[in-house]
Amino acid sequence: MHYQATEVVTGSTAWIGRGLSCVCAQRRESDARLSFDMTPSQEECLQRLQNRIDVSYDSTNKDHQDALKSLWYASFPGTELLDLISDQWKEMGWQGKDPSTDFRGGGFISLENLLFFAKNFPRSFQELLKKQNGNRALWEYPFAVAGVNITFMLIQMLDLQAAAKPRTLLGAIFLKLLSENERAFDILYCIAFKLMDQQWLSMHASYMDFNVINPLTPTPSPSS
Repeated sequence: MHYQATEVVTGSTAWIGRGLSCVCAQRRESDARLSFDMTPSQEECLQRLQNRIDVSYDSTNKDHQDALKSLWYASFPGTELLDLISDQWKEMGWQGKDPSTDFRGGGFISLENLLFFAKNFPRSFQELLKKQNGNRALWEYPFAVAGVNITFMLIQMLDLQAAAKPRTLLGAIFLKLLSENERAFDILYCIAFKLMDQQWLSMHASYMDFNVINPLTPTPSPSS
């Protein structure tokens, strides 16, 4: 499926944008433990997502290698990738020449999220990759590492790790979205990435602020 919206939070994904607004509005209640019954359909959707989350990135797995190559060519069309281990990857915001070392925090799903973003919302993806919007800092956040961090943050925030079902209000709200669209996590990821960049700009942030920015929290006062 290819989404036609040129911007992540508009068009065919507006429904999940509203859901995300609901999530943000309810964050103060997110620590409350919930008890509710899931429908069989919800259980199946959640299990499939958790199965994805459980997959570690394997640099020897051909499917994983192919996905990484696809990410490169979706990010830099027309530019040949010389090797899966190459200094070229630093252009995308990986910490070193081997992206596999950065996937440890988010697993294979973090690569799937980046690839989903690149293929389904190419305009927004390229704007973020190339830092095309707003007044940018001299030292910017590393795009790819930020993407892995967002995957990890969403998994933790939505209580998706190993629990049989979400135990928080945030998780319950997300489960409803997931039952309406099985790609809800991937779409929510794209929205969160966009919001993170907007927060970065509104804070006039620089690299030193990178680890304190959370796209699903209210924007703090700009740094001095």
